[in-house]
Amino acid sequence: YSAYLSIAENPDLRFVISNTTEAGIAYHKADKLADSPQKSFPGKLTAFLYKRFKTFKGASDKGLIILPCELIDRNGDNLKRIIIQYAAEWNLPGEFTNWINKHNIFCNTLVDRIVPGYPKNKIDRITTELGYKDNLVVEGEQFHLWVIEGPKEVKEEFPAVQSGLNIVFTDNMEPYRTRKVRILNGAHTSLVPVGYLYGIDTVRESLEDPLVGVFLKNAIFNEICPTLDLPEKELIQFSDDVLDRFKNPYLEHALLSISLNSISKYKTRVLPSALEFIKRKNKLPEHLLFSLAALIAFYKGERNGETIKLADDREVLDFFKLHWSQVDGSKESITRIVNSVLSNSNFWDRDLTKIEGFQNEVISSLISILDKGMHGAILNLID
Repeated sequence: YSAYLSIAENPDLRFVISNTTEAGIAYHKADKLADSPQKSFPGKLTAFLYKRFKTFKGASDKGLIILPCELIDRNGDNLKRIIIQYAAEWNLPGEFTNWINKHNIFCNTLVDRIVPGYPKNKIDRITTELGYKDNLVVEGEQFHLWVIEGPKEVKEEFPAVQSGLNIVFTDNMEPYRTRKVRILNGAHTSLVPVGYLYGIDTVRESLEDPLVGVFLKNAIFNEICPTLDLPEKELIQFSDDVLDRFKNPYLEHALLSISLNSISKYKTRVLPSALEFIKRKNKLPEHLLFSLAALIAFYKGERNGETIKLADDREVLDFFKLHWSQVDGSKESITRIVNSVLSNSNFWDRDLTKIEGFQNEVISSLISILDKGMHGAILNLID
């Protein structure tokens, strides 16, 4: 941690780029300046910036350009807001807050690229081709897009476009973000618990399966696209392109790798589509709520008698462990766990049981999954 803070003393430092997942840009009440380290990423960054402020005595030319890549709405704005909050709670000098506001630039960004990660099944061949061992190899698709919303001086100082990569500087990234998060990421998150509990391990295999593939296409075209204010032709084309990317035969994108922090991902990637669908259509999006029921089943942590390696915050894992331990298979116990999940405002920032029919739909889907298995439940859904 001390080595991390020492980087703040580098006079040549100008850019900070982060990706700590959707769960990363979050306020943690217990964080203090004296912690070594703070629990949250914004807490760590606040301490880092304060170290830099003190080192250079608040010099205007020592502010930073911060490019958070976490997939949440207005990621730069939210990161800055939490940092300002910590500065106040930690009783840091007002001059520091002024320095943050005037001499540091927090950009809102959007990253779009499917990156399965370390290619463990191909690493021997890759090592042979390279002629040396590289433990930092990362596999990704050819397609890529980085949208950066910020003042013109960022583009001038960070001439990434000249690299020939697909990088867009804009003063309004919202159309790019909404389309990508709702369709591509929303499809991923909707698919994970359904496909994995069905017995499939990768995205491509899911699309190739006649049942799971239909489920996902129905979710995208019938329940996600109708919630977006973009030309229908453009939405269909983008969705078709996304499905083609999912079918990439050279990528083995494991469903479990996408499942990291699935609760916060559902909140940011899928729930907005579900709520907007209800608002516009005055009916429930059956596939998106089926996915939520599947997610609850996924957090039971079992598939065909084997333990699922769940990856989420300890509070989330403990919550599901407790509530699943109280499920005995009866409708009453299933109703209780669904009610506990949907009413947990720490998950959703609202009580989803207050939405007419929402809870009953999720209960019905979860009962179907538990009684019929995922195969039978999907059949029942799409018939």
